[in-house]
Amino acid sequence: MAKVYVFLANGFEDVEALIPVDVLRRGGAEVVTVSITGDGQVVETAHNVQIVADAMIEDCDFSDADLLFLPGGMPGASNLYEHEGVRQAVLSQVKAGKKVAAICAAPAVVLAQLGVLDGKKATCYPGFERLLTKAQYTADLVTVDGNITTAEGPAAAFPFAYELLSQLVSREVSDQIAEGMRFKHLMEK
Repeated sequence: MAKVYVFLANGFEDVEALIPVDVLRRGGAEVVTVSITGDGQVVETAHNVQIVADAMIEDCDFSDADLLFLPGGMPGASNLYEHEGVRQAVLSQVKAGKKVAAICAAPAVVLAQLGVLDGKKATCYPGFERLLTKAQYTADLVTVDGNITTAEGPAAAFPFAYELLSQLVSREVSDQIAEGMRFKHLMEK
C-alpha cells in the first residue's frame, strides 16, 4: 500500500488538501495528514475550518513515504516553507528520488524556493509563476515531470488527485474512483 504524508499548515486551502486525501484514501492509499502548527493536531484552513490532523510533524518519520504532498492556499504555503521540518523532509524525499506533489501556491512558494523545480516543468496558481524562475511554467491544470507533480489551484484538485492515485496505485483504480465519484460524467458534459 502506498503511503502519503500531507503537510497541513494554518491557512491551507481546504479543497486542495481534502479532495486529494479523500480520493487517495478511496483508492487504497494510506494517507497521513500531518500538522506542522507546533501547538496541536488542530489546523485551521484558509476558510476558518478546523481540521484535526492524524499526526504532528515531530512524531513522524518520512522515510517510508511514497509521496509527500503540500497543499496550497495562503498563508498556508508560506507557513509550509517557513517550517524547517517540512523543508528538510521535501529535500530528503527529492534526494531519494521519491515523489513530491504540490498544488496552487505551494509549487512556487515551497518547491521553487527549495530548488526542487530547477530545470523542470511545473504549474502553479496564476500570479505565482514569477517565482518559477528556474522552471518551465506550463499553465496546465496538472503537470508531471519525473517524480514531481504540480497543480494549478482549487479547480485542479480532482484531476490532480486522480493523477496522484494513478501514480501510486494504478490508472485503472484511479479511473474507477473517478467514475464512481461522477467526475468522468462531469467532464463529458
